[in-house]
Amino acid sequence: MKMAAMGVQMHSGWGALVVVANEDGRVNVMARKRIGVIDEKAGGKRQPYHRARNLALNEAEKYLARCAAESKRLATQSIRGLTEDLQKRGYRLANCAVLTASARELPQLVRILAAHPLIHTAEGEFFRNAICSACEVLRLSVLRVREREIESVANTSLGRSAAAVMKQIANAGKSLG
Repeated sequence: MKMAAMGVQMHSGWGALVVVANEDGRVNVMARKRIGVIDEKAGGKRQPYHRARNLALNEAEKYLARCAAESKRLATQSIRGLTEDLQKRGYRLANCAVLTASARELPQLVRILAAHPLIHTAEGEFFRNAICSACEVLRLSVLRVREREIESVANTSLGRSAAAVMKQIANAGKSLG
């Protein structure tokens, strides 16, 4: 089986997912899709911390735990389906890179819910965690990469060929839209 790697950039309730494989020194895009990690029919799930802000602290904790479990389930289901599709095509999904914002640690929930900017930060981390948790369930290694450090990580991982791979990925992105 040939190896493939997945990259994900999360948004509120969904993520942009791309799977690539190295084919004779060329980066080929094996899959590109939108991955949903919320039930679109259920209100408040796209911004769970915004909704939790209006609940008592213990209820907010329970609500966020339910949302996290649901998002993890949906992410696992989606990535599992992608993995099975890739296997049928002769590829094994080995790892996942999740783009992150800052590496700043979040405070306790009570402080998050009291500050609107922290609510947004927590929601971003919430959805990235859903993908990371799903990957753990599926035994995929996960690398969290700060968006501003992606070139540095590529240089460390790929050495001299990093520039060529980054150029191939950029060109593939242009052709895919």
